[in-house]
Amino acid sequence: MAKWGQGDPRWIVEERADATNVNNWHWTERDATGWSKSKLKEVLVGLVVESEVGRCEISDLKHVEGEASCNSRKGKLIFFYEWNLRLSWKGTVKESGEKHKGSVEIPNLSEENEVDDTEINVSKKKGEGDVLKDLMRTEGTAKVREALRDYLKALKTGKLHQYFTLGMILPTKAAVGQELAAERQLSGSTVQDSGSPQSLDTVGVKIPTVKILMKEIFNSPADGLYSIFTTKELVQKFSKCPAVIEAEKGGKLQMFDGCVSGEYAELVPSQRIVLKWRCRNWPEEHYATVALNFKAMAAQTELQLECKGVPVCDEDSARQCWKKQYFEEIHNLLQQSKDKME
Repeated sequence: MAKWGQGDPRWIVEERADATNVNNWHWTERDATGWSKSKLKEVLVGLVVESEVGRCEISDLKHVEGEASCNSRKGKLIFFYEWNLRLSWKGTVKESGEKHKGSVEIPNLSEENEVDDTEINVSKKKGEGDVLKDLMRTEGTAKVREALRDYLKALKTGKLHQYFTLGMILPTKAAVGQELAAERQLSGSTVQDSGSPQSLDTVGVKIPTVKILMKEIFNSPADGLYSIFTTKELVQKFSKCPAVIEAEKGGKLQMFDGCVSGEYAELVPSQRIVLKWRCRNWPEEHYATVALNFKAMAAQTELQLECKGVPVCDEDSARQCWKKQYFEEIHNLLQQSKDKME
């Protein structure tokens, strides 16, 4: 057995303050898919090209399929991304005033190819107006490539790059102070959703976040649906897991074997619940603010959900959590109760 500090340098733990991921040797990954979809739409939709023959504009991102991630291995950052995109464009011929529409296909935007080598195909619906198609093939394609470069720059070197890579290249003991300073600088330079109730304390670092809005109609009166979110036995029934439910202001909340936790910040019976809410894989002590508003509709209730402060890279998973683990399971619970009564 090697003496302390004399073995394979990949495993020398004393150089790392907390002995985690020694010398950054192990593979670490962070998902950038949700943020990428929003960023691609931001940089592409609204692009305009104009010449003496006409004017064209990218009107919509019709299809976006793929994924992106930031990875660390052996102390190096590696970015993976692979996208299949389809854009819609519309244009007007200046001389005749004719309006035409078409598509832009980008079948393989990935780290395997430079942006200049990425295939971009322009098509137009049948009819005249080929001058607009030619405009999109030349100046339009150039504008699209420029927008794709902006997306990749933001992913790899922009402010949001700091969020995706924060903590992936872990410092040695001597650099811990520098890491903490970098985190403080990041927390002051990125924007987080505002508008949280003043009664909620701000905890954790500030990171790029998004707001999720959802609506769902349940076959239950408002007081019954409210009880499902505030009664331990009912929560355990629809979640199919032990739960901690202290339905009072400041009371604790824990569900799905600890995957979700938080506390109750506001309770108005049959009308409104406000939660401090987080998923276990989020940055430590970072919470979203969840507002559940119950709108009575005869024998039904419309549940309006507003979830502020979701980390951008976890938008899709948070949305699926509410849809699959909450809404769908509550529907099943209500149906089971109805079947028993019949």
